[in-house]
Amino acid sequence: MLELEEALARILATVPAPVSETVLLNAAHKRIATGRVTSPIDLPIFDNSAMDGYAIRAAEVASAKADAPVRLRLGGRVAAGESFAGEMAAAACIRVFTGSPLPRGADAVVMQEDTRVEPGTPQDILILEPTKPWENVRLRGEDIKQGTVLANEGDLLTAGRISLLAASGIAQIKAGRQPVIGLLATGSELREPGQTLGAGNIYESNRIGLSALIRQAGAIPIIFSIVPDTAQDVRGALELAFNQCDAVVTSGGVSVGEMDFVKGAFEAVGGELQFWRVAVKPGRPFVFGRHGEKFLFGLPGNPVSALVTFLLLVRPALLRWQGAADVSLPAYSGVLAEPLANPGPRRHFIRVKVDSDGKIFSAGAQASHVLSSLADANGLVDVPPGTTMMAETAVQVLRWGD
Repeated sequence: MLELEEALARILATVPAPVSETVLLNAAHKRIATGRVTSPIDLPIFDNSAMDGYAIRAAEVASAKADAPVRLRLGGRVAAGESFAGEMAAAACIRVFTGSPLPRGADAVVMQEDTRVEPGTPQDILILEPTKPWENVRLRGEDIKQGTVLANEGDLLTAGRISLLAASGIAQIKAGRQPVIGLLATGSELREPGQTLGAGNIYESNRIGLSALIRQAGAIPIIFSIVPDTAQDVRGALELAFNQCDAVVTSGGVSVGEMDFVKGAFEAVGGELQFWRVAVKPGRPFVFGRHGEKFLFGLPGNPVSALVTFLLLVRPALLRWQGAADVSLPAYSGVLAEPLANPGPRRHFIRVKVDSDGKIFSAGAQASHVLSSLADANGLVDVPPGTTMMAETAVQVLRWGD
């Protein structure tokens, strides 16, 4: 039985290098950049006003006070998207708005709230407050200089990063191809949600939950029909899924019982088992295998076991396959509000709920079939074998999001 770190290292060493493809920026959210991207322009591309007001020379209004304002002559108006021809005259000001290019000769913007216009003299602007040089001005290149790296190889293209790329004029980017992942659930007792249950039947839930996690990891899930517990049906389902997908994720049928056919069926269709069984709880019976250049990830059938082993072992593989530099789950610090105990011989990834103050509570019963505590959980805490972590202990929480 492999330790988690060894199992993960073997998987990550096996998945192929990313295949790069060109992606339009409006379709690049949560993709992985496969090359360095630099800015072709300064950002801002020109000096511009940070607010509505008047472009001025700061030295000319240094003495301005509410009871002794400085009078400037209005010399024009520049809206965002326009430009001011020539240079601003001495003792003059130019009406500007947020985003307006700063007129040549100006070195500051006075806020509209710090000015007054008297009835009958609309061309005279009274400045009521002094303004420092370059106050309320966004300087060219103060955010990004031309040539600055906007994205590195392996970066996740978040909403913030693609916004920066768009602001720099970049319309497309190289990203790792998204692998297509087939989802199979084995079990003659399983029925689709919405169907009528017979005696001994249960509703299948793993595929829909795992498909959400696969999409969250940037890959493309394909859900296949429920597979009855026969060697022939499992072989046929694996052949069909491998013909259409880059990898197959199964749930159920990977242990050593009489009705566990996944390992044998995988070998029967030409697959090669790399390992099975990992020293974690929940989720010990985990299978990893190769089928040519494709892969099998065999998860346990219990829903919590399936989710935990996916997060710990499959999610990192899907991210690395697309070129991600960081494949670990986000980890946040918190403090236990109550003890967490693991009397067993394997590390236990306990479902927890973290409140807004960073206090960590057990999400409920920890049996591998209990979905209610999974639904209430927003993280996992790795508790070593034979260990009780007492209340007030500072721990790391692995988060997976919604």
